[in-house]
Amino acid sequence: MKRAWSFYRYLMGVLLLIGLLIGCATTPQPEAPSLESQRAKEIVQGTSTPEMPGTTAPGDVQSSAEALVESQVMPGETPAPSEPSSVPQASASYYTQPMTADESRFFQNYINRLSYLVYYNENSGLDAQLAKAAVSQANRYLIEKEGLSVIDFDQIQKNKKDQISAYQSETGGSIDIITYIAQKLNADIYLEIDAKTSFGGGPGAWTGSAQGSIKIFDASTAALLGSISFLSPQTFSPVSADAAMMNAISGIIWQSMPKVTEQAKRLMSTMTASRGVRYELILQNTPDAIAISQFERNLAKRVREVERLSYAPGETRFAIYAFMPASKIQDAIYDAASMSGFPNCYLLYMRGRSYTFNTGI
Repeated sequence: MKRAWSFYRYLMGVLLLIGLLIGCATTPQPEAPSLESQRAKEIVQGTSTPEMPGTTAPGDVQSSAEALVESQVMPGETPAPSEPSSVPQASASYYTQPMTADESRFFQNYINRLSYLVYYNENSGLDAQLAKAAVSQANRYLIEKEGLSVIDFDQIQKNKKDQISAYQSETGGSIDIITYIAQKLNADIYLEIDAKTSFGGGPGAWTGSAQGSIKIFDASTAALLGSISFLSPQTFSPVSADAAMMNAISGIIWQSMPKVTEQAKRLMSTMTASRGVRYELILQNTPDAIAISQFERNLAKRVREVERLSYAPGETRFAIYAFMPASKIQDAIYDAASMSGFPNCYLLYMRGRSYTFNTGI
């Protein structure tokens, strides 16, 4: 009996030992990770979740910092869109389009070679000899410093006498005769010297001074573009009061001309660059308004812009803007007229950048 009990205890011990060994050999199932621990793990590894976008890998910390700095919007700065806008932009009108290479060359040459006509305001009361000296000094500057050809004082005086009849018939007095001569002689700029002189001192020690302005006109339209005022220092002459005043006005005109030409170039450049060189067309005998509208459209295809200034059955006026010489403007007018029912259109006369045509109907 005792031996049986011992065997029973031995057997139970063996079974218990086997059970323990089996329990140690089996790996328990891991618990499912919590949402918080999974999110933390993804952030560390550089992956992303819907709530937390992916971050840069630890090995690219510097580039990540640079990207972050560059992505910041400074105060008052509008952030740039991530993609180009698909909304179409309104197109500019034709004459605001960039110049072609030929147009650019024409424009630069035109501005650099502006032609001038210089005269004086005859209503200023300036003595004729002093006026001639002032005009001559301005012309001298244009010749010596700008390399331009000029129209001298005596030639203008002669034109005033010779052109008076043509001036009246062509303009009807709508512009002054000096502007008419400037147009006739193809001047781009008309400079008008408006000055007064004074003197002092006495025999052997005369003094003189001059003050006034030089006005800058667009010769094609007679429009005032700007002016430069001047005031001379006191000058001396032992000869006479006239000599002292001559020194004063000659000196101050010479000193003023660099500013005058600089302003003229700047004003003409600004005015011309946006639209083109301005030409004027006077078309006579225009009873058919529909045909004139067609002519305007046909002409607009050949130049930068056409602007109708006035219409009447007897005469229609246009302003034409283009970067092309006068000869090509004339060709464009003929072509447009031929396509608009005016095959017999002809040129009556041309004055600078102003044309007068007749439709021939």
